[in-house]
Amino acid sequence: MFKRLSIVCLMSTQLPFIAMAQDTWRGLVVTEENRCSPYDKKKQYPYSQSVEDDIVEDMDGLVYGPYTGRYFESDTSTDIEHIVAASEGHDSGLCDASEETRKEFATDLLNLTLAAPEINRCGPGGKCGYDAAEWLPIKNKCWFANRIVEIKTKYSLSVDQAEANALEAVLSNCQSFAMIFYPENNDLPRQGVLALYDDNENGQISCTEARSHNIAPVTRDHAAYQYMRDADGDGVVCE
Repeated sequence: MFKRLSIVCLMSTQLPFIAMAQDTWRGLVVTEENRCSPYDKKKQYPYSQSVEDDIVEDMDGLVYGPYTGRYFESDTSTDIEHIVAASEGHDSGLCDASEETRKEFATDLLNLTLAAPEINRCGPGGKCGYDAAEWLPIKNKCWFANRIVEIKTKYSLSVDQAEANALEAVLSNCQSFAMIFYPENNDLPRQGVLALYDDNENGQISCTEARSHNIAPVTRDHAAYQYMRDADGDGVVCE
């Protein structure tokens, strides 16, 4: 009888600890998304259109879409893009946040960039309200993935397992988390490309030079690629 009671007591003291334990990834709680309160983007996550000017200023005056490496004549051609979408943030913890915290999230430059409407909105290839497991940009993946971690850390937001896996797959291969400003035209004259990246002026661009200019990994569509050695021919240099 004594042994049986001891086992029961031991189990009862351990169960609450097991129930409260949560998995974490890079300091973020890993759990399923949960919409704990109704979602209304316009009312709960308001922002002024003037924040677009702040985004441009933050990119040294360039009207630039980092997801595609595209430049625009003016910000009338772009959408304000939340890197962690408002709906994603809501379902990752902001559904229980104060009104002030939600407004801060909606206007935080850490979480804002620019994108062409077809990239920002819902539709074929559009980011919509997806998380990183559902959508990744063509360019600036390292910057994007790292920025998501920074934002979710700042606002104590969670990630689900699929999102954590997708982000880790990107981050584990990054040499830099800086935003890359790709050349405006991949048909830049040879001397123009080499002047940008060929620091030792030997007519070629090395991985050391590419990394020093924050353009690595260099993909086939980048202007610098043709002056680099792609040993395995996979279309990516300096992975």
